[in-house]
Amino acid sequence: MNRPDLHNAFDETLIAELTAACVALDDNPEVRVVILAGRGKSFSAGADLNWMKRAANNGVDDNLNDARALAGMLRVLAEMKKPTIARVQGAALGGGMGLASACDIAIASSKAVFATSEVKFGIIPSAISPYVLRAIGARQAYRYFQSAERISAERAREIGLVHEAVEPEELDAKVQEIVSALLQGGPLAQSAAKDLIRAVNNQPINDNLVEDTAHRIAHLRATPEAREGISAFLDKRLPTWIGE
Repeated sequence: MNRPDLHNAFDETLIAELTAACVALDDNPEVRVVILAGRGKSFSAGADLNWMKRAANNGVDDNLNDARALAGMLRVLAEMKKPTIARVQGAALGGGMGLASACDIAIASSKAVFATSEVKFGIIPSAISPYVLRAIGARQAYRYFQSAERISAERAREIGLVHEAVEPEELDAKVQEIVSALLQGGPLAQSAAKDLIRAVNNQPINDNLVEDTAHRIAHLRATPEAREGISAFLDKRLPTWIGE
């Protein structure tokens, strides 16, 4: 995101550009991992208040279209086939916290700060709620959705919002460490792993679920990627997807 003077706050233009970028990167077979970052001192301050002020003066239909565009962008990011990492170096407020939550992995600088600050403006964190709830759970959301308290990087790690909180000078090295680990995995398998989580999470363990998981592994074992991965391990060599 490249609106540093506005703390990478998003308006209709940035929402459209982020959506298009996610689609293009997901469709590019040469891209293995997608890192979402923001230029300047902030990751993202969420929605541009001037954009929101304009929206407040519009009718319900225009507001609904804007809300759908934001919700759609977050969904495209969250459902990318490729692994995604949020590199959070500074403030991630409102929609910015939603962006971090929508990524598969979030790595934060110890200087980063988070908040679902919407209630301070008389609104709610509606579009981001599925992804924030997925990250921190309903119990924490009851507190932070209503209090709009600032959440430190360390507290964010404690509640599951970020996976790692490191000193600012260590942020890029930690992101690269995670990227290096991700590059060891098969691309098809990683995409299937994301689908698996969505299918299994919060579901009762019953015959249907067990049968579904059996089908998933059976189909994946028969793919060229799986055959290559198993052969490479047995042959004590790197699989072809490493270093491509």
